[in-house]
Amino acid sequence: MSDVANLFPGVKVILIETSHPGNIGAAARAMKNMGLTELVLVNPHDYPNQKSIFRAVSAGDVVRDAQVVGSVDEAIADCQLVIGTSARDRRVPWPMLSPRECGVRVAAAAEASQKVGLMFGRESRGLKNEELQKCHYHVNIPTGEAYSSLNLAMAVQVITYEILQGKQGNPEVQVEWDRPFADAAAMEHFFVHLEETLIQVDFHDEDNPRRLMTRLRRLFNRIQPDQMEVQILRGILNAINRLHKRISS
Repeated sequence: MSDVANLFPGVKVILIETSHPGNIGAAARAMKNMGLTELVLVNPHDYPNQKSIFRAVSAGDVVRDAQVVGSVDEAIADCQLVIGTSARDRRVPWPMLSPRECGVRVAAAAEASQKVGLMFGRESRGLKNEELQKCHYHVNIPTGEAYSSLNLAMAVQVITYEILQGKQGNPEVQVEWDRPFADAAAMEHFFVHLEETLIQVDFHDEDNPRRLMTRLRRLFNRIQPDQMEVQILRGILNAINRLHKRISS
């Protein structure tokens, strides 16, 4: 395990399909500078590689301890708060945070023992739309107009710096909740069930979706339901499924 104190247990930096091993090491160094040690790699193109250890300098332990997974869903399955970096405006706007707002929110979530996933996309094209739709929030790092492209490790450095500042600045106290927030795996099961049910009752047309599920994902991610609320919603969907089956038989 990493030989440095993890100031933010449960907060994961997730790098998706990283092309260059040096960027993994540089991102690990940026993380360790700010007290984060939990690194997850989704389908890295070249890992393990000594270039990652070399670029990490004294954060080689973070690189060696990195968890490697095969999909974004696997990376965020246990996360109750997911934030994705996005440099582009989207056709369907998503709740957006500044880096400072992101830092305060993540620091407060960590203080409340929530699992948090911070997703950083590919060096060449960032996160895909379907990956961004799995997030509760997007975060954008402002840059000068002349050159807006940030290196992956630079982006990790900016966001993790703001998380550390959020912790040191005594982030706003969140109201205690009676149930843990639903994690990404539970929400994904709910969205699949919801879409199947909407198709079943002829409300959702797969051939002409009109961004219905995108907007419903945004709605429920914005609400951030807890575990019990998701169970209630799944129970309502099950009742609809049973009624439709009786009517159709």
